[in-house]
Amino acid sequence: MSEQRGKFIVFEGIDGSGKSTVSAAIHAWMLSLDEPVHKTFEPTDGPIGSVIRNVLKHRIVADEKTIGAMFVADRLDHILNNENGMLKYLNQGTHVICDRYYYSSYAYHVPYLSLDYVIKANSVCADLLRPDLVIYLKITPEISMDRIGKNRSSSDLFETKERITQVFNNYEKAIAREGHSDNVKIVDASKPLEEVLDEVKILIQNESMMLNK
Repeated sequence: MSEQRGKFIVFEGIDGSGKSTVSAAIHAWMLSLDEPVHKTFEPTDGPIGSVIRNVLKHRIVADEKTIGAMFVADRLDHILNNENGMLKYLNQGTHVICDRYYYSSYAYHVPYLSLDYVIKANSVCADLLRPDLVIYLKITPEISMDRIGKNRSSSDLFETKERITQVFNNYEKAIAREGHSDNVKIVDASKPLEEVLDEVKILIQNESMMLNK
């Protein structure tokens, strides 16, 4: 086990915010600095994550409480799995970059379930592994829909203006309520990608996230 645990960095945001692009770029940047780093995402590509994806694609029918419980189960495996769990990497001194974590549950499962219910369901995950830094890539629902329309051939299940607006509002409520305890930093992701990346890099450096500074 490493003498110093790696840092857990999470990217959050609605569709079109650039989470995947930014997290991939930051992963490459950290590798270029010879930082040990592992990139992952939720839901995972494990057994439970695969079921969740089939639910979201309407191939399997499940109500919101069932989906919420499945996300928690997938997240627990994501944290604790002996082979590739995030805690294993962190305890070895490797940084972990994750595309969404429990904030996405707050955003997507409310209002079907109350925020109190979702926070309580995720409390065991929060107790096991809290992010060292959450970067919330913030864009408006209007920008989200514009980017989805330009970059995708068709909209998926949740990608309607009403759904995106709902998820955006839920993110805002969750971060206003819980953000102080999770070291959340808000980045204006409507700016050009180069500017967003520069701001994210500065945040990571200012938070003394890097082991080999």
